[in-house]
Amino acid sequence: MQLRTDRLWLHPLRPQDIPEVHELHSYPETMKYNTLGIPENLAVTEQVFAPYFDGLLQAERMQYIWAIRTAKSSFVGTISLSKGVARFRKAELAYSLVPAHWGKGYATEALKRVIAFGFDTLGLHRLDAGVAVENVASFRVMEKAGMVREGRHRKILPIPSGWSDNYSYAILESDPRT
Repeated sequence: MQLRTDRLWLHPLRPQDIPEVHELHSYPETMKYNTLGIPENLAVTEQVFAPYFDGLLQAERMQYIWAIRTAKSSFVGTISLSKGVARFRKAELAYSLVPAHWGKGYATEALKRVIAFGFDTLGLHRLDAGVAVENVASFRVMEKAGMVREGRHRKILPIPSGWSDNYSYAILESDPRT
C-alpha cells in the first residue's frame, strides 16, 4: 500500500530499507525520546523489524510501516500505524525522521496522509499517538495534523534520560481534518 503526498512517497517498509532505518535509529537526537534505544548493530535492528515482516504473511494485517522518501527517493524516516482490537476500530501512530529532514514539514505531511489512510481506507474510528512531554517538536506535528491532546500519563516512557511523562493525543473519524 503505497501512499503519496505533494512532496513525499510512503512505501511499505522492505528488508532492503533496514540499513537506512538502522542509521535513523543510530542518531542520538532521534532516539532521545524513543523507548527502543540505540541499536548495538544492524542485526539488532533486523531483529526488531522481523515480526513486522513475518506479519505481512498473516490474513489480517495489524501493522503498517512505511519508509518515508522525498520525490527524489531520499530516505526521510518511517511512519507506522498499528491496529488494536478490531471492535474498537482504533490504531496507534508513530513516526521518526532523520534529523537532516527536521523542520521541513515532512512529519506533518506524512502523518496527515496516514491519518487519511486510517480513516478512509481502513475504516478506523480513532487514531492515537503518544509523545514524551519534552518532545515539543513532535507534539506540535500531531497538533498540526489535527490531533488533540487528551491527557498526560506520569512516568510511563522508559527513555534514555529516565522515566518520562507522556502526552496522549488522538483524532477521531468525526474530527475535522486540517
